[in-house]
Amino acid sequence: MWISMARRRMGPLLSAAFILLLALSAVSPASVGNPEDYAADEAERTASENIVFDDYRGKGCVDDSGFVYKLGERFYPGHSNCPCVCTEDGPVCDQPECPKLHPKCTKVEHNGCCPECKEVKNFCEYRGKTYKILEEFKPSPCEWCRCEPNNEVHCVVSDCAVPECVNPVYEPEQCCPICKNGPNCFAGTTIIPAGIEVKVDDCTICRCHNGDWWKPAQCLRRECLNGQ
Repeated sequence: MWISMARRRMGPLLSAAFILLLALSAVSPASVGNPEDYAADEAERTASENIVFDDYRGKGCVDDSGFVYKLGERFYPGHSNCPCVCTEDGPVCDQPECPKLHPKCTKVEHNGCCPECKEVKNFCEYRGKTYKILEEFKPSPCEWCRCEPNNEVHCVVSDCAVPECVNPVYEPEQCCPICKNGPNCFAGTTIIPAGIEVKVDDCTICRCHNGDWWKPAQCLRRECLNGQ
């Protein structure tokens, strides 16, 4: 009877022990940290902490490419920099007074200490068109222009004489107006030719002033032909 009771009491304990053994056997050895891995990581951290970078302060200078120069040595820190001298306080570089670039420079290179003009504008621009140096042209019938060596356009406008008529006309491709019907003037509201007497009505004869076409004509009233 006691043996039977003991077996009944030991049954649950054996089951729990069996389950624990199964759980422990399921754990993979790879899931447990390898001591060698821990050692390698620790060595790597130690090595990175022990890296010592070269300190050239007071001993030399370093350029953009990593080259080291001794104290007193002359060098160029970069491709487009001015020359420098290595000192204990660092590079001391030249600051030259660079020549002024041409105002019409169209291509500038920065390959040295000072910028350098490689191409100068050799043409003129005028009203949307380009002209060669010293080229002459007429943008309009009254203008005569030339492209100067300084890339500026200088123009001369024709000075037209005052027309000797009250009804001048402008012809295509001509700068100045012309009097197609010759000199004339106003006699009232009527235009009469100059140089002759003109009967503007039955009682009035008019004549233009000599050379003063802009003045109204001189008119005289005479005996009317119709007897009035």
